[in-house]
Amino acid sequence: VEGVMMRGQKTMVTAVRRPNGELAIDTRSLSAIYTGWLRKTPLVRGVIVLIESLVLGVKSLLYSANVSLEEEEEEVSGGIVWLMMVVALLLAVVLFFMAPLFLTKLLNINSPLIFSLVDGVFRMVIFIAYLKVMTLIPDIKRVFSYHGAEHMAVNAYEADVPLEVEAMKKYSTAHVRCGTSFLFVVLIIAVVVFALIGLHSLWLMVLSRIVLIPVIAALGYEVTHFGANHTKNVLVRAVLAPGLWLQALTTREPDDSQLEVALSALKKVVEIDQLEEAAQVSS
Repeated sequence: VEGVMMRGQKTMVTAVRRPNGELAIDTRSLSAIYTGWLRKTPLVRGVIVLIESLVLGVKSLLYSANVSLEEEEEEVSGGIVWLMMVVALLLAVVLFFMAPLFLTKLLNINSPLIFSLVDGVFRMVIFIAYLKVMTLIPDIKRVFSYHGAEHMAVNAYEADVPLEVEAMKKYSTAHVRCGTSFLFVVLIIAVVVFALIGLHSLWLMVLSRIVLIPVIAALGYEVTHFGANHTKNVLVRAVLAPGLWLQALTTREPDDSQLEVALSALKKVVEIDQLEEAAQVSS
């Protein structure tokens, strides 16, 4: 809500624009599970990142929601936010995994490969249609603008330019490590995984769609991680391109005020990381 969260090596920083125009910044240390050896272990780290994104996202959402309600002297409880998140997760499973399965079942396809491909096409169409509908909601448009500001700030930082609003403006609102690209990769990998599972009774296929989500997410993270580290490779760029194109739906060009919020979060998290590195060197 009117803000950006940046994750550092051991901290996360949420910068939010208050209703009166001032900036509010929240800094929190990360739990050891998000910074330890599991977070760096191939395949396992994908599941950890999934949990991390959910937990840290809810914390940032709760903080930003309460900042936006300061003038009304109201407060959103953590229980309500978590309930909303659980409902959203259930909706995502139904919409992106169950609905394509039932639609494909209606076609009476006997080939596991063709079934999985058609299932994947339905899943992709539903996903893109969902994102398109989201772009029609004014509040979500602002979220997508802050999403674009986040990417521009990170792109500028990785290009090693001065962390200033004007310097950020020439950078893209797309980024190879974006969650949108990750979700796109997950949808593609799901096609392969479900094709290998084959055709079974409906209840078993429903169960597999649920149980294999962490596995698919773990594989998706590894593909995204590899791609982000090999962007100069022509083949890798071709694989990443659809995910980057899809970000045109989930990002918008931000205004200067939104860029300032993203930059504030980034500067704070970089500052903390640098202080921690300096402390480690001196010790």
